Amino acid sequence: MQNRLSYFLVALGVALFFVYSSIFVVNEREQAIVLRFGQIQDVKNEPGLYFKLPFAFIDADRVQYVEDRALRFDLPDIRVQVRGGAFYEVDAFAVYRITDARRFRETVSADRVAAESRLRTRLDAALRRVYGLRNFDAALSEERGSMMSDVRNDLQAAAESLGLQVTDVRIRRTDLTQEVSQQTFERMKAERLAEAELIRARGNEESQRRRAIADRQVVELQAGAQRDSEILRGEGDAERNSIFADAFQRDPGFFEFYRSMRAYVASMSNQGTTMVLSPDSDFFRFFNSGAGTGNSATVPPAPAAAQQPAPPPAPTGN
Repeated sequence: MQNRLSYFLVALGVALFFVYSSIFVVNEREQAIVLRFGQIQDVKNEPGLYFKLPFAFIDADRVQYVEDRALRFDLPDIRVQVRGGAFYEVDAFAVYRITDARRFRETVSADRVAAESRLRTRLDAALRRVYGLRNFDAALSEERGSMMSDVRNDLQAAAESLGLQVTDVRIRRTDLTQEVSQQTFERMKAERLAEAELIRARGNEESQRRRAIADRQVVELQAGAQRDSEILRGEGDAERNSIFADAFQRDPGFFEFYRSMRAYVASMSNQGTTMVLSPDSDFFRFFNSGAGTGNSATVPPAPAAAQQPAPPPAPTGN
């Protein structure tokens, strides 16, 4: 009885081993390549539970898993030359998928490292070609998208030969090299200095123009003010002469007396004034008149020459 049970357990264990060796699982992130004696027997692209021949240790049926999701590899710090001869440092990366697992196995034995090594070489060449046809500014403009599309298209043929599909190529960084950076800095500095000099020259020109306009306006304002002052002064003198003439016509005697008094004030206001005149001079006639009150009734008639109106002497301000 015990021998039968032992045989049964052994048989059950062997059966379970065969079942276990014949089953493999493919998840949603993988593809499975079934190999029989080194040759591709089948490719499983859908997730699920599958069966194969057992005895993988004798290479009967063996399963090799490959990725079924988007993969990425980087290409950092490559030195490219743009149109014009300048060199720049570029970082880029590519995103790809394994679309043909059979070809992927046949070409690179389903080795991602080998496949990415080939793609990296092709990506380097594509970047050099695309940058060599353009200036550096293109990578910083709207043309950047078309540049990445060109690189992806150049890379696509090489990827398809490996059973891959390149879904995207991105340029992460485009920097100046050290020597180009210094040259660019010097060029930008010279351009800014020239621009500053141009702005300064335009400012000086504008300041001189405005200063000339202001000087001309000052001269015009002064000339206008001088003209108006002369006109007003002439009008005032005319008005004054008219008033004096009207006063003379109303009372010639008083006017003559007023003129004499003004002359006395003008000539005798300063101390130390010496006058050598005859006492009978016409200049002192009002000192010798009657009571000396200066009344027009007692004022002797003026000489004939004094009967004509004449402009009064300018006031002295005393």
